Amino acid sequence: MASGQQWVLVEMVQAFYEAPAYHLILEGILILWIIRLLFSKTYKLQERSDLTEKEKEELIEEWQPEPLVPPVSKDHPSLNYDIVTGPPSHKIIVNGKECINFASFNFLGLLDNERVKKQALASLKKYGVGTCGPRGFYGTFDVHLELEDRLAKFTRTEEAIIYSYGFATIASAIPAYSKRGDIVFVDEAACFAIQKGLQASRSFIKYFKHNDMEDLERLLREQELEDHKNPRKARVTRRFIVVEGLYINTGDICPLPELVKLKYKYKVRIFLEESMSFGVLGEHGRGVTEHFGVNIDDIDLISANMENAVASIGGFCCGRSFVIDHQRLSGQGYCFSASLPPMLASAAIEALNIMEEDPEIFAILREKCRQVHKALQGIPGLKVVGEAFTPALHLQLEKSSGSRDTDVKTLRSIVDYCLDRKIALTQARYLEKEERFVPPPTIRVVVTVQQTEDEIEKAALLIREAALALLK
Repeated sequence: MASGQQWVLVEMVQAFYEAPAYHLILEGILILWIIRLLFSKTYKLQERSDLTEKEKEELIEEWQPEPLVPPVSKDHPSLNYDIVTGPPSHKIIVNGKECINFASFNFLGLLDNERVKKQALASLKKYGVGTCGPRGFYGTFDVHLELEDRLAKFTRTEEAIIYSYGFATIASAIPAYSKRGDIVFVDEAACFAIQKGLQASRSFIKYFKHNDMEDLERLLREQELEDHKNPRKARVTRRFIVVEGLYINTGDICPLPELVKLKYKYKVRIFLEESMSFGVLGEHGRGVTEHFGVNIDDIDLISANMENAVASIGGFCCGRSFVIDHQRLSGQGYCFSASLPPMLASAAIEALNIMEEDPEIFAILREKCRQVHKALQGIPGLKVVGEAFTPALHLQLEKSSGSRDTDVKTLRSIVDYCLDRKIALTQARYLEKEERFVPPPTIRVVVTVQQTEDEIEKAALLIREAALALLK
């Protein structure tokens, strides 16, 4: 018996010497932890003393709840807005004063077009004001289907889908395809609607520098190396590039031909947001694909709102049928919002008719854009931001004061100076605490086909006067 116990002890010592070092270290740590627990002091919870009624009342009186919303200054721009009476067409009445409109995105002047208004009025009498239901619940009207068919034919795609709210279009389309675990490469200058769509998708977002294809390719190359390390995960991960045709925040055009090359090189999908370029760029107003001569089938999804050139409300996506049909099942803005009022769908159809019948209107708009861009050059203290053919240019301070609030007030004083002299401009507005990359403060100058050379010269002269008087 004794010899057996000795043999067991010998085996234990032998196992101790043969055990790996990490195993011994781990066991030592565990032993020390157990010893510490055994000899550590224990503390009794302090017994709770009940408060008297008087003490409770005093604590209640002293307690101050957290504010429901953060405090906002009464002179905040969003609380001091200009009031428009009448249609925001070429002549706009702001705060009771008739002005030349350089602020509304009525690029083609269709907002007050008699043909468009006539069709909208006829539709109003036939269908009523609204729909009171989403597309899947008695909210699909014949004019909706007609508009979708017309948009598909106009853009030369297989199918189109319409939304009742422009902002919700791309914000619904992105999370319909990109899910948790997928990867989205997006331009830093992407608009707020794209940002909200990315947020809703819960995908992994990688931002590249604005219009910097070298930076984008660097990110794509890095992702390609990661995919080689984990091919099993890579097979089920979808990758997207999201850009705007014309960037609303900068007035720049995206380098679409280079993006298409990167798409095929690195096997990613392209989502193109064309709210600013649809009805503006290209010989027939089809957007940035027509502008560059890029095959529209090379773009996986195109979205745009109908609130700018088309002068209606809502938005649309177009592309291949199997891509668009997926949104009818998972586009949140499509499935859960009341459908587009029929009168606005009829107005959009008539606007498309005018765009198809008179393609010369796009050449006129581009010429007006060049005139405005040229007229705004050389204003002291201000620089023009945006392409010469963009219909929404930005005027930015050449030298910032270092305070965003001060810069905003300075630019507002220029807007007010022009407004007092019957030229309506506007400032670009941003949700500063929500934006991923907040653009610098700017004055936005919007170009339409209805503006005359004299009006353009007058606006440029007033802005120059204001800059000389107010920028010191």
